[in-house]
Amino acid sequence: WFLEPQLAKEIRTLHGIVGNAIAMKHHIIVGTGSTQLFHAALFALSDTKGKKPLDVVSAVPFYSSYPVMTDYLQSGVYSWAGDAASFKPDLESSYIELVTSPNNPDGTIRQAIVNGTGSVIYDMAYYWPHFTPITYPADHDIMLFSVSKSTGHAGTRIGWALVKDSVVAKKMVKFIELNTIGVSKDSQIRASRILNSITHAYTRKGTAPYKLDKNIDGSLIHKPDDIHKPDDHLYLFHYGYAEMESRWRRLRAVIDGSDLLSIEDFPPAFCSFFGEETIPHPAFAWILCKMENDCHALLKAEGILTRSGIHFGAGSQYARLSMLDRSAIFDVLIDRLSRIKFPEVILTYS
Repeated sequence: WFLEPQLAKEIRTLHGIVGNAIAMKHHIIVGTGSTQLFHAALFALSDTKGKKPLDVVSAVPFYSSYPVMTDYLQSGVYSWAGDAASFKPDLESSYIELVTSPNNPDGTIRQAIVNGTGSVIYDMAYYWPHFTPITYPADHDIMLFSVSKSTGHAGTRIGWALVKDSVVAKKMVKFIELNTIGVSKDSQIRASRILNSITHAYTRKGTAPYKLDKNIDGSLIHKPDDIHKPDDHLYLFHYGYAEMESRWRRLRAVIDGSDLLSIEDFPPAFCSFFGEETIPHPAFAWILCKMENDCHALLKAEGILTRSGIHFGAGSQYARLSMLDRSAIFDVLIDRLSRIKFPEVILTYS
């Protein structure tokens, strides 16, 4: 199935350590990033002999690439049908619901909402402990993950799907065979080494829960003293959680002082990986401009790049802000946000 045995082993081990998905009883399908797996899943779940294209839906705000990717090839087999919340399935036909959890762009935990018997694809790329509390081991029929979001190695271009049904799994593999004649062995070997460095460190540490590193006053140790040491004492998810916690704390300090912008508050939840309550720190901030302005244009005028809410099926008063850029760039972002004099910005923009 184009899957390197060592990569399969590391994927199962990683999910077992983190506890975010039940991987042992699923087939593992490797792809060139989760984007290829998304197309493979659509192909596998569709009826190529159907009378009309299969409807593909997702609840607003949905991942902005879903409509574009679904309709890009102008397939007669499936087509984008919009917001899952307003979708009414035909009793005589099936559909595919896309569920991103945690959601991109707003970071919320989601479940399927369409009242029907269609297929569901769960994109769980962000369900890792540095982004959100691990509250249960996911056991859905189709789940998509990637090296990009789990470890940050986006350039490796490796994703994987956990698939229960063997027929669906074989159809996905067939799509990948026809699409790219397999998946780069070099990338798979690199990905397996990356995952092994993580699983090996945590295996030596013991078993979950893996407590967060904290100072005497209870604050997180943001940058451990051994952060640059090439040994097994660097625990990726601990470092990632501390980094994301710091970034969100800095962003909230700026946004909370604004009468114009707001971001969502996330309630804490018990994380089985860390063994304590943690707060979600999503990969993106879903910003609301309270005065109904074009949030993307307003922030762009201040040298801050976002993606407009209209791409996610929401209004232009929303904008998605990445929390994942390099540290130096994130420092510039916080500086520019803190320098905005919002009343003057509104007058100038108006």
